[in-house]
Amino acid sequence: MPTVREEHRSRFGVLGIVIIVVLSALLVRLWTMQVLNGESFAAQAENNRVREISLEASRGRILDRNGEPLVTNRSALAVSVDPSHDDVRALLVRTWTEDTADDPTSSEITEMFGEIADLLGTTPADIYTQVTDVQQEALRPRVIAIDASMEAVAQILERQTDFPWARVEETAVREYPNGTLAAHLLGYTGVISQTQYEQSDEYAGYEPGDTVGKSGVERQYEGVLRGDKGWRRIEVNASGKSQGVVSEQAPRPGNDIRLTIDVEVQRVAEEQLELALAESHRQGYTSAKAAAAVVLDVQTGEVLASTSRPTYDPAAFLGGISTAEWEALTAKGSEYPLNDRVVMGAYPPASTFKVVTAISGLEAGITSENSTYNCTGRWTEMGEQWPKRCWKRTGHGTLSLRAGIKHSCDVVFYEIGYELYKRELEELQATSRLFGLGEKSGIDLPGEVSGRVPDAAWKKRYNENYPEYQMWLPGDTVNMSIGQGDMLTTPLQMALVYAGIANDGVVMKPHVLKDVLGSEGEVVRTIAPETLHDTGVSSEVLGVVERGLVDVTETGTAKGAFAGFGPTVAGKTGTAEVKGKDDYAWFCAYAPAEEPRYAVAVVVEQGGHGGSVAGPAARNILAQLLGEPIETVRATDVSR
Repeated sequence: MPTVREEHRSRFGVLGIVIIVVLSALLVRLWTMQVLNGESFAAQAENNRVREISLEASRGRILDRNGEPLVTNRSALAVSVDPSHDDVRALLVRTWTEDTADDPTSSEITEMFGEIADLLGTTPADIYTQVTDVQQEALRPRVIAIDASMEAVAQILERQTDFPWARVEETAVREYPNGTLAAHLLGYTGVISQTQYEQSDEYAGYEPGDTVGKSGVERQYEGVLRGDKGWRRIEVNASGKSQGVVSEQAPRPGNDIRLTIDVEVQRVAEEQLELALAESHRQGYTSAKAAAAVVLDVQTGEVLASTSRPTYDPAAFLGGISTAEWEALTAKGSEYPLNDRVVMGAYPPASTFKVVTAISGLEAGITSENSTYNCTGRWTEMGEQWPKRCWKRTGHGTLSLRAGIKHSCDVVFYEIGYELYKRELEELQATSRLFGLGEKSGIDLPGEVSGRVPDAAWKKRYNENYPEYQMWLPGDTVNMSIGQGDMLTTPLQMALVYAGIANDGVVMKPHVLKDVLGSEGEVVRTIAPETLHDTGVSSEVLGVVERGLVDVTETGTAKGAFAGFGPTVAGKTGTAEVKGKDDYAWFCAYAPAEEPRYAVAVVVEQGGHGGSVAGPAARNILAQLLGEPIETVRATDVSR
């Protein structure tokens, strides 16, 4: 009779084989982990033990052309919450339910953050939202207040036992030595948006919570101003709680940049826009609330001043702007103070466009300096059923092209526009494009619009669903000839037109960056002048236009604005008709006429007449540039 051992011998054999196989597998796995993948697992263990957080670099300064600070940095006190603190982690575990995630107003949240929220002028819910921002690095302190008051900081530090999870640190924030001066040009900064963060090409290397330029130069030259981040490595325990700093590398500040702007010219331009708006109100145009002005160096394209009204305070965005403030800046009735009207505002250029019509007619050979026209105040060349009027209802009588520019006679330009239409070559559109109208100039600022040069193809596309309106008619060219109809330009574009006339027909590309500075203040990059368009317009044609423009400021529609002004100015008034609104006041010019250096364009929305509102503003801007006295000017102008 076999024994128990003999009966189960085969089973014991199988069990032994299984044990050997299992031990062998474990040994192989252990050898693989320790020998083959030992370094990899050691690195993972180190990563679990040491966490790295980034340190944001201070942004480079923005200076004017003479080195005067426009945007700098200053130290401010920032209050943050340590997300790894036991109390905060416990709160998040208890409150992170479906209900509190949607509406974080639980009593526990109020109990923890209520007092510090009162000190900082915020709400417990806002603090909770910032602390639970999962897009930021896990151990990165969640900033809940920047530029906190000394009183609030003192109480937080004194009551550290009440707020053991709160930190107070110095941080660099933007400072604006000149207040709101050049706000649109300079722009503002803020926390990177999700849209920006997802634009990997432009914002590669950025992280949620980083500060970036949002508009103006701050956005345009983000890559130059930003600098390089540093890092701080922190040891954590098994629960993820910080145990101290292991190592640290300081960030490298961004580069300073110098702009083409002259701070004194900029200041005068802003003052003159405010005065122009006030003058509009005095003249009864009480709806005037917005305006823009830009000054160019005609030979280099440098922007010497650029301003838009209404304006805003970029300091309001430090540490994040409140919902109420943002709504006030973007509300329909606010006139949109964040919009830079110099590059974003598209308006009918009105009579300031007549220089383009004159050039087109002269180049086509259908008019000359002394060609004569008869203005009776009513023009019916297209037929009695389509009469058009001159702004001077009694008429100007017989006058030449040059006198037509001087007095801004509409009939003179109706005649030229009608003759251009009959040639069916769209020469007026072509001349407009020679000077850069209808396209973006490529200025180094975000948000520029292209304006519009209407033509037959555009009209057909625009009225795609209305075949009866698709045909380009004589009246379309005639309206365009006086800068009305569907013609739209920006203030910058009109400044470029006059700069091009002043610069022998060569339009220079506008730019606001002059150079980039290195860490020792040395110039490491300079922007060279660049031609945008060489129009090829003859010097004889330009001479005719210039003589007419000089007549405008000496004895024409702008004589009141420039009475007693020393240097010779070539300029043109304009009063644009906009449906449903009061007239828009325009003035464009360059000076000195004999040796042009500067071009200026001013527009005041719903401001009335160009010669009495925009003209005086342009005069005093040029006065600052040319060393003339700035005077209070009251002028009369009823022209268009």
